[in-house]
Amino acid sequence: TLRKKKKMHPPLTPHRHPMCVEIIEEFQKCHLDHPIGKFFGDCTELKVKLLHCFRQEKAVKRKVNFEQSKKLQERLKAIRKEENAET
Repeated sequence: TLRKKKKMHPPLTPHRHPMCVEIIEEFQKCHLDHPIGKFFGDCTELKVKLLHCFRQEKAVKRKVNFEQSKKLQERLKAIRKEENAET
């Protein structure tokens, strides 16, 4: 039987995840409030919300990086065109 591998979340440092700060704080508070219950699913709903938020955040970053890359490629193309025109 194949089991779906459970993934760990990235480190919960709020400054690295500005979009998810509130959920991170709720999740950490849940772990403090339920030191044993966290092993039995008391914080699972928050973990799901957190993972969803991380995915959204990653998609936004990916889109921004793609746009920046596109602009850089266009600038490099223009520079190469100028260099070829001069020679």
